[in-house]
Amino acid sequence: MKSNNVVWQQTAITREDRNRLHGHRSLILWFTGLSGAGKSTLANALETRLHEQGCATIVLDGDNVRHGLCGDLSFSASDREENIRRIGEMAKLFIDSGVIALTAFISPFRSDRRRVRELVGEDDFIEIYCRCSLQTCEQRDVKGMYKKARRGEISDFTGISSPYEEPEQAEITVDTDSHSVEECVDQIIDRLDGLGMFHKSLTKGKAANRS
Repeated sequence: MKSNNVVWQQTAITREDRNRLHGHRSLILWFTGLSGAGKSTLANALETRLHEQGCATIVLDGDNVRHGLCGDLSFSASDREENIRRIGEMAKLFIDSGVIALTAFISPFRSDRRRVRELVGEDDFIEIYCRCSLQTCEQRDVKGMYKKARRGEISDFTGISSPYEEPEQAEITVDTDSHSVEECVDQIIDRLDGLGMFHKSLTKGKAANRS
């Protein structure tokens, strides 16, 4: 259902004004992958790098969002769809505010990710696939969730009792089981720089971080 009798209110300061102020485009960096693939770790590491360069950023993490905005949702297919819909709408507001929104969600279904892409527009959605084998994710099992899923204590767990649909044409794919966090961040920065996301190159800043 949609609200009736509402009209979009234009703001005095535009998204373009905010982008010029911040020195970069605002858009969504959508991290997707299995639980334990390194989405949150990588999103936070990338945000740190961007923050050090003066970028306006925010990380939207799957668990954090379910503490509040999506705390009423389960992990059924329909509730997962609603979870991603809400995240997409929230991320769109951050784009309009001139912020780079880094989202770390399993978001297992292609249709849900495509819906967010269509919501914000092709140029404002960068899908980053954290590719990692199920075996490696289970070995890491940072939260102990895979063990519970294998014991049948968690239903609808992605990769075990619920499917994960790999991106077919992600803008960026990082192999998180064979490359370090720093290497993955470097790869993403290089790709974003090549897409003209920044008004000034971050390459020098990236090198300085390693010195």
